[in-house]
Parts: sequence; structure tokens; C-alpha cells
Amino acid sequence: MSEPPESGPFLRRARAIALAVVVVATGGALLLASTVRRPPPPPRPSATVLAIVPDAARSEPSDAGSPPADAAPPPPAVSYIELDGGTLKEHNAALLTNMEHSLGLTPAQVDALRAVFAGSEYLGQGNPKPTRHPLSRAECRERRAHATKLALPDLRCGAPNMVPLYDPSAGQTASNAQQCIDQYEFPNIECEYPVVWVRANEAEDLCHAVGKRLCDAHEWEGACAGAVKSAESEYAFGERRMMMQYLHNKDRELVWSYGREKNHALCGTGSKKGPDCLMPSWHGCGSNDYPAGAFPECVSPLGAYDLNGNAAEHMNFPLKPAELGSRGGSGETEMKGSWFIFQSYEAHEDDCRWRAPDWHVTRITDKNSHRNYHLGFRCCKDLDAAAAGTSDAGKPDASGTGKDAR
Repeated sequence: MSEPPESGPFLRRARAIALAVVVVATGGALLLASTVRRPPPPPRPSATVLAIVPDAARSEPSDAGSPPADAAPPPPAVSYIELDGGTLKEHNAALLTNMEHSLGLTPAQVDALRAVFAGSEYLGQGNPKPTRHPLSRAECRERRAHATKLALPDLRCGAPNMVPLYDPSAGQTASNAQQCIDQYEFPNIECEYPVVWVRANEAEDLCHAVGKRLCDAHEWEGACAGAVKSAESEYAFGERRMMMQYLHNKDRELVWSYGREKNHALCGTGSKKGPDCLMPSWHGCGSNDYPAGAFPECVSPLGAYDLNGNAAEHMNFPLKPAELGSRGGSGETEMKGSWFIFQSYEAHEDDCRWRAPDWHVTRITDKNSHRNYHLGFRCCKDLDAAAAGTSDAGKPDASGTGKDAR
């Protein structure tokens, strides 16, 4: 299974087009003007450039107090490229440009991301040819503009579009959290499509490229359920993985990111496979997912979107404490969450704390780890303990007071 060549008669003709796109805001309308040489060859993919104000520009601390002095400033309105048609490489180039502008990435970070993308023939937002997204980016932005409530990112995380991880039932607050999680599936931009066809080692490398790491399984579960428990209480270290999974699942709390009653319709689960997607394949299966955050009610108590539905997600499963990502380690693969067809086909349980059987398990670092058209990931970030206001791992210090993050 290999990707079609990125060149050929069509593209050679397409690249001969001299296309100038001028976007003019006139009374809320967009006017597009183009000039093309004659005789007209087949049109090359068009790119619309919009001025977008990210949610991160409205971020603020979630409880009392000011963000740390070194917290990342909120990004301003940015130019955003929306490509209509084109190849995977062209889509990836636009995505990296959008990430640089929307997330305030440094040139070194962009170069590191580009190197990971260049090393894979499939990595991206799906095969553009068979993919049919059920919702556009513009429709996503419209939904969010009319939402009664949105979970805003927290500047204390020191990066755009992230929220703190903590356990309210243990007296912890956002102000003394030691980790943060991306609000959206990678690339972690509201109303952008998830990156899929990604191997676990590539997901880890992409997180590292932007100063983050792949989340540990219990961090994802806690972000979803609204309370991140201690690693020692969440893994039966010393047992075989099958037993670890059994012991965790048998008495688990039943809760979804949006509440205690299962309702797939609240999340991005109403899409469908393409007609040629009889088994997972690059040529037959479109990544028919939704823009991130397109379902404002599909949000967890801690402020993370699309933990149910949209794309399933790679996470790190530690077999021993040293393999926790939060301790600098790397364990085995774990797939979390449901994906975009669950209203019509519930392939497995998708409550927050459910752990899957050993599907396609490898080490995270295995260069042949599993990838698929509906499998993405999101990143976590460790915070400096002093900046987070903590005096011990996972415990608030004497000054750790404040309101809930939401």
C-alpha cells in the first residue's frame, strides 16, 4: 500500500497556472479574483486566506490570580490558509503554515514538525481524494460563534489551547496542576481537522517537536472524566498488561466527557465510512472526520474537546512507573476514545475510563506501530512545580486555593 505519486501530467499542468487569489472583506462577503493563462489547463487547488481569531486569543486564568509572568501570550488574529483540493504534501504544507501562525511556533519547531511529516508517506489529515468531511471549517466556526458556552484555554499552561489536569475531589485546582492537556486533537487548533494515519512513534516525535509529550493513558482518562487520579492508583504495576486492564475496567466509574448518560449525538460520531472502505486502506478510506471543537457540548469538565468521537487517539500505556511520560519514560501503545461513525456502529465501549484490549500493541517507539484513517492523538505538557504552585507531586500547597477551572 503506497501513496500515489505526487507528480504527473495533471499536476505539471496545474503548476503552470498563474493563480492570484485576492480575498477582500466587503460587508461580510469574500470576493475572489483570479487570473489564468490561456489556454486554460485544469485548475490548480485554490487557497482561501482568512483572518481568524483563535479561541486562545480569549484565554484567561480559570480561577483566582494572574498567570505566571512567563506564560505564553495569547495569539492575535492570524492569516489562515484553507486549501480546496490538492495533494497530501500540499495540504501538509498549508497545515504547517497554519500551525506556525495559530500556535506561535518557532522556526525550529516548524522544522522539527516538517521533518516528521516528511518521513511518512501517509501522515496528514487523510487522503484528500476519498475524504469527505461532513462539516466544513467555516461551519465549525459558525457553531462555536453561537455556542452558549465555550471552554477557554488557560494561559498558565504556557502554550495555546491547553487546559490544566487535576483532581477536584482531592482538593486540587487548576492553579496547582502539574500537567496540561491539549484541548483538541493534534494539531490542537479549533476548527481544524485532526492529523491521522500517524504511528505512535511519530505522534511522540510531533509532541516533542512542540515542547510537549504523548499523554499517559490515565491523564487522558482523567481529562475526560473530570478528575485525574494518581498514577499509582491507576495502574496495577507489576502485573501483566492483560491483568492491569482487567483490574482497571472491572470497577471503573462510568462517565463520558459530556456527562453520565451516553449520548453519541453530542459528539462527532454521525459521519460514515466511504463506499470503498471495506477494510482499512489508504486508497479506499477517507478520513471523514469533523473539525476539532465543532460540537461545543462534547467537552469534558476540565475543558478538553472531542475525547469522544471524531478521531480515536494514541496514548502511552506504562507497564512500570519509569515508563510514565510524566516521568520521562515511554511504554506501550494504547488507543483511547471513539471515532466518527459511532452513532451507526459502536465498535467498542467509549466511556472515559474504559481501557481497550491489547489491540495492535507495540512499544511507542516501534517504527511499525499501528496507524489508521481514524486514529490521531493529542499531547500533554509538564509544568514547572514552582510555577504551578505545588509543594509535592499532585498535592496543593498551603496557598493552593481557587475556583474550579471551569
